[in-house]
Amino acid sequence: MQISSMNASRFKPTLLAALLASSLIQSAWAVEPFVLKDIRVEGLQRADAGTVFASLPFRVGDTYTDDKGAAGLRALFATGLFKDVRIQIDGNVAVVVVEERPVISRVEFVGTKEFDKENLVKALKDIGIGEGQPFDRALADRAEQELKRQYLSRSLYGVEVVTTITPAERNRVNVTFTVTEGDVTKIKNIRITGNQAFSESTLLSQMDLSTGNWLSWYTKSDQYARSKLNADLEAIKAYYLNRGYLEFKIDSTQVAISPDKQDISVAINVTEGPRYVVTAVRLEGDYIGKEETFRKLVTIKPGEAYKAEDVAATTKAFTDRFAAFGYAFARVDFKPELDRAKGQAVAVLVAQPQRRVYVRRVNVAGNSRTRDEVIRREFRQFEAAWYDGQKIKLSRDRVDRLGYFKQVNIDTTEVPGTADQVDLTISVEEKPTGNLMLGAGFSSSEKFTITASIKQDNVFGSGNYLGLDVNTSKYNRTIVVSTVDPYFTDSGISRSYDVFYRTSRPTSTQGGDYKIVTPGAAVRFGVPFTEFDTVFFGAGVEQTAIQGTTGLPVSYKLHREIFGERSTSVPLTVGWARDSRDSLIAATQGRYQRINLEWGVAGDTRYLKSDYQAQQYFPITKGYTVLLNGEMGYGKGLAGKPYPVFKNFYGGGLGTVRGFEQSTLGPADIDGAYIGGNKRINLNAELYVPFPGAGNDRTLRLFGYTDVGNVWGENQKMKADDLRASLGVGISWVSPVGPLKLSYAKPIRYTDQDKIQKLQFQIGTSF
Repeated sequence: MQISSMNASRFKPTLLAALLASSLIQSAWAVEPFVLKDIRVEGLQRADAGTVFASLPFRVGDTYTDDKGAAGLRALFATGLFKDVRIQIDGNVAVVVVEERPVISRVEFVGTKEFDKENLVKALKDIGIGEGQPFDRALADRAEQELKRQYLSRSLYGVEVVTTITPAERNRVNVTFTVTEGDVTKIKNIRITGNQAFSESTLLSQMDLSTGNWLSWYTKSDQYARSKLNADLEAIKAYYLNRGYLEFKIDSTQVAISPDKQDISVAINVTEGPRYVVTAVRLEGDYIGKEETFRKLVTIKPGEAYKAEDVAATTKAFTDRFAAFGYAFARVDFKPELDRAKGQAVAVLVAQPQRRVYVRRVNVAGNSRTRDEVIRREFRQFEAAWYDGQKIKLSRDRVDRLGYFKQVNIDTTEVPGTADQVDLTISVEEKPTGNLMLGAGFSSSEKFTITASIKQDNVFGSGNYLGLDVNTSKYNRTIVVSTVDPYFTDSGISRSYDVFYRTSRPTSTQGGDYKIVTPGAAVRFGVPFTEFDTVFFGAGVEQTAIQGTTGLPVSYKLHREIFGERSTSVPLTVGWARDSRDSLIAATQGRYQRINLEWGVAGDTRYLKSDYQAQQYFPITKGYTVLLNGEMGYGKGLAGKPYPVFKNFYGGGLGTVRGFEQSTLGPADIDGAYIGGNKRINLNAELYVPFPGAGNDRTLRLFGYTDVGNVWGENQKMKADDLRASLGVGISWVSPVGPLKLSYAKPIRYTDQDKIQKLQFQIGTSF
């Protein structure tokens, strides 16, 4: 190594100074052990002296040594509070001299548009950069990288972050991150090579990532993310594995970004391998003497192409069945025997049940608000009982269906020192369960109106529901208070109360000054007969008052003549429900059924009202779903009295037969008012398809539909010739404010007297 003369002249005094400092330090540390009479701390500004004393490995009266001094320095530096620390010996006194790190006074962001600043503050605080925390330049560098990582997740690869540190009084600093976000980096092209059995376009259709289309502003499908690409690679792999290509593999994936960081190119290279047909299925290993029971669970079909999903379903069914017998750690391995020359495979399933265990203890974790008993009462796996995988899965599903948690997981751990015991830990991540809604509106007819509701599904962590709904509309005013105790008894019987007060008036276009006032209350109990079936029964009381006469419909006049201006009803209710849908909002498979009976047993009105509904979802392909819905209603007056008009069914419009104005089907009064009827039929069929450009996004779909139905009065016979029907198309979107449907209908069975309304929309459930 050579040093220039000028550099050498600078180097010599620097080296001499370093050697001198080293010798002084060594001489300073080289102290004879002595007994400490006092410890002083100098240089503190904000830190507490107790923090320093607590970190030191020596106290007054102890024997001080060089080793203890070195350990004290390491401990003080480890607190992260100090920029420099020295220990000076003054006689028998140890003087600890500290230089505190500056404290962050304020963290600011400039130029951030893509992210909410509160989220960025939280992300940086997790790595040590936040108000009131000691400042460290290394942490500031980490903060820059974290900010860039956040932006890269949004495909903003051209982002630049500059950190500015501004000193403030009292040894504080302000940290400012100036961000230049740049433009979103888009996927320019995706190429797949090595494929022969399927075209590139077919494989690209399995991916959510794309080069963009007219809907990319919503789906963000043209914005690259590694997690999205990994999911797409798995989708391509699953496509091959479910079509016989057992040895398919992805050889490589290259992602290239343009120099201006605006375009991304993705190249995927695959090896398909031969296509295999399953010729036989063989079971090996130990099936605990129940081989025939397990053989019935096999879904792999000899003579058909190998399907990975059938193998996965079979192995899962095997492990679940082992778990039902108490074998929590059973293993089922798939070991195919391949004949590559003939393209044939023998599916071999090797079972190792391990040992049978029972559950010692069930623990609950993560519930800071919800009481333990709310979670535990949903459990069907008991402590000190044999491990049952089916009951554990059912327990997890029941806790998840409560709706109080973002995530629900169950972990199984072996009990140390035992061979036949396990502990279960159910971990939950709580989410807000309250809903507060406040709305206001103004129209020329109703003037200023307010709607408000407050709902809490988990009041004080008890698992109970409490709700309040208020509507101040001029023509339809409502106040409803509801509460539900899902475990009124230890056996799981629920109890609900409803108290309501409703007022309805004719609109300005109808004329009249009458109003209908209906106060009431009801109590209902729900009895779970099975894990999926619940029977409801209850009782209520309600009063209907018809006030005023001007513009009063004829049917209302007749009701008042028979029952008086005020009529009271005491209905008993009985119902049954079963729901096996995979989603309450965007279902693709499963069935929903319900039946409700209402019997007016006392009061002025005596009647019987029944309603039955059934829905069935049929998945055709990954993105195509058929929904069939049917609903029938029937009401009858009892004790020689007519069926009360206020209990009528209505038809037409959303939820019944679209294409007709809401509630305009069925009988009408002499004065033209639509009053509904005591008999109703609705039949609906819908075909859901992916929205163009949205890929497999189930929150945004197109649908075509046909509706058939009508309403009949008490003195009318139900005839097929009276049925109304329509065809239409629509858009279904799970929007931030709730499920929304927009439909356009063309009536195909109607009369000249029917009121047609082709364009309709709703926010809520399907039917």
